[in-house]
Amino acid sequence: MSFLALCGVLERALQEQILGSYFLKGGVALELRFATRARATKDLDLGLEGPRGSRVDLFQRALALGFDAFTFRLKAQTRDMEQADTVRVSVAVAYRTRAWQTIEIDLGPGSGQLIDFIDPQVAGLAELGLPVTSPVRCLSMAEQVAQKLHACTSPNAAGRARDVLDILLVEILQGLDYVRAADAAQRVFAARATHAFPPEFNMPAEWRPEVEALAAQLGLAETRAAQIEERFRAVLQRIAEAMSR
Repeated sequence: MSFLALCGVLERALQEQILGSYFLKGGVALELRFATRARATKDLDLGLEGPRGSRVDLFQRALALGFDAFTFRLKAQTRDMEQADTVRVSVAVAYRTRAWQTIEIDLGPGSGQLIDFIDPQVAGLAELGLPVTSPVRCLSMAEQVAQKLHACTSPNAAGRARDVLDILLVEILQGLDYVRAADAAQRVFAARATHAFPPEFNMPAEWRPEVEALAAQLGLAETRAAQIEERFRAVLQRIAEAMSR
């Protein structure tokens, strides 16, 4: 509910021309597409226009608009993320002036990206009488898969086991456009310049318990780490083969 309310205030900011663009990505974008079939996440990855130094100011101006009975307050602390062009902020959300929740938001770069317009697949909000922002602007699926593929195969991939499951979930629930994913992956890998595309993938031993637990939580048919690794390599190979089409 907090994330959708935030989308509402961002849409207002577009109409008021405070923002020129925005999009959701990461786990929240998958949750809005696939509802309970996606893994739950506690923070929001947001693409916002402008250089890192100006994004917080733009975001704060947008939050001041409010949405329905929700109001938002940017907390004082912010943190630059060393491995990406991203700033992490905390936002206090209130509903009808009463404290509701504090959410963590990563403000990343958001210009020149392809956007999908998604009808949120979240049950129960209408019954609660809460407004639902629809459609929601999400990073295109091909671009999101490319970014996750880069993250989980990079030299700094520690803690990225979940990206393997996210990519497989996209393939299972929506099907991958391998040509578009290959095009996006080549752009992402070239821009970030940490390792070559197509990458090698060998699942780290320390990921295996987490991968198996997540696979079981998501209700996947294959839950053993070796099976998941084999399937992920097959997806990676199909993306790589699509480069020549």
